[in-house]
Amino acid sequence: MKLFEGQTRQRAPAGMIWAGLLLAVHPGMAVAAGDLPAVFGIPFDFILFALTLLGVALFHKHTLRVALTGLVVIALYKVGFTGFKTGDGIGGLLAHLAHEWVIITNLLCLLVGFAILSNHFERSHLPLVLPRFLPDGWKGAFALLVMVWVMSGFLDNIAAALIGGTLAATLFKRKVHIGYLAGIVAASNAGGAGSVVGDTTTTMMWLDGVSPLDVLHAYVAAAVALVVCGIPAALQQHKYAPISRDVSEHAPVDWARMAIVGLILVAAIVTNVTINLKFNHLSDAFPFIGVAVWVVILACVPWRRPQWDLVPEATKGSIFLLSLVLCASMMPVEKLPPASWESAFGLGFISSVFDNIPLTALALKQGGYDWGVLAFAVGFGGSMIWFGSSAGVALSNMYPEARSVGLWLRHGWHVAVAYVAGFFVMLAVLGWEPHEKHKTSVIHLPVVTVPAVVS
Repeated sequence: MKLFEGQTRQRAPAGMIWAGLLLAVHPGMAVAAGDLPAVFGIPFDFILFALTLLGVALFHKHTLRVALTGLVVIALYKVGFTGFKTGDGIGGLLAHLAHEWVIITNLLCLLVGFAILSNHFERSHLPLVLPRFLPDGWKGAFALLVMVWVMSGFLDNIAAALIGGTLAATLFKRKVHIGYLAGIVAASNAGGAGSVVGDTTTTMMWLDGVSPLDVLHAYVAAAVALVVCGIPAALQQHKYAPISRDVSEHAPVDWARMAIVGLILVAAIVTNVTINLKFNHLSDAFPFIGVAVWVVILACVPWRRPQWDLVPEATKGSIFLLSLVLCASMMPVEKLPPASWESAFGLGFISSVFDNIPLTALALKQGGYDWGVLAFAVGFGGSMIWFGSSAGVALSNMYPEARSVGLWLRHGWHVAVAYVAGFFVMLAVLGWEPHEKHKTSVIHLPVVTVPAVVS
């Protein structure tokens, strides 16, 4: 992914804007205990966070710089004005980071580890065998979207989208319709919505203590969305460039790499289940899941060597996402509207322009959602615009012609229709079943307070 190229322009304007925003809140605005500095009733924390997300949406070539700048500004604002639940000032910040380090480390290890896993799957040559089983006509194009949907359930949705894009380039001789590209992104995001190993958002829920069974019913909406979106996308592609059977020869399937993929997934699942069932009191003490994944990756190096040059870029992308997660962890979620199906539905549209990772982090911190409904909303909703999900950004690097909001909305109209259809079918069939907070308390470490300095 090339999210971080060209980050040398607009440094001074961005810095001046953030500095001005921070200085705009005078210490005198902080009133009685329990009240927060606000603008038109909106806590200033959320305004800074929204500006960070807006910067990510507008400046695609500067996403890492924007995210890190937003994190620093929000942290300085919290240190200087409002404090944290763990205390005030620097001491409160350090205690907050001490509480968040486990989930951040787990996510970092899993995100980079799943990049290695996805590459093992791609280099196994199994994806090149799959097109042999595709039917002719538009049904073959739809069947490819179904494959992407299925693959995304056990692979990262970014990897599933890239594999789908690679197969489409071969099957359609690089003539891929923008509506079909939107369909590939939508299929990858829908396929990961009900699986805790299929999307970063659902993995975050899993690591935070949400049961995998509590997101599984997202597949009801995901299946509806796949049909509603996939058939029009397949018809668009068939009319634009029919499927070609002139598929080149490839090496035999490397089943050793497929075995490594299975071992990595088993390590993550077994470790998480064991910790949650047997040693729940240790879940916030050490990043067991991420470490388990990397133990397997390193142990399998003599068997099949990973493509290590993927690690720096995957790490950079993970730092970007985790910066937004940390920003979200500092928000006063008690000031948010109550969790409801209406708010979940709205988050789906918001995730099409703002990154769904911090939106998920906010929802987890707030609690009280139907996690399957939320997983579909924030997972699939990002498909409505090309930069609304990491899968869309990754696929647009392969197909630069997709980097047009106007063309994406015009030819990928079926994605928005599929989101609404899938959401309300799931709501009608299963209803809204909010879960109790899956954590008994927000802070599990001793509260650190910094004595006030009396002037």
